[in-house]
Amino acid sequence: MKLIEKLSDMIDEELDDAYRYAECSILHEDDTELSKTFRLLSNEELGHAMKLHEQVTRIIKNYKDVKGEPPAEMAALYEYLHKRQVDKYSDVKVLLS
Repeated sequence: MKLIEKLSDMIDEELDDAYRYAECSILHEDDTELSKTFRLLSNEELGHAMKLHEQVTRIIKNYKDVKGEPPAEMAALYEYLHKRQVDKYSDVKVLLS
């Protein structure tokens, strides 16, 4: 499914941006206003990633409802990508805490 691949790439981009903003928030803690701005941007990017993930989940559910279980290779690839994204999401949350 090319659409799942595209959405997954977009989720990765959002998470990468969230991580970058979280790092900047830490680097600029001496400037409270700038640090808060970076924290806000990081959290917004996490929100974007979650919205995209919700769509992936919806599309996969619809696929299963219509066509049954996806091929094993497709499911394995999704699980790998999903775990990597969950780990990245967790890394960002740690930086923000």
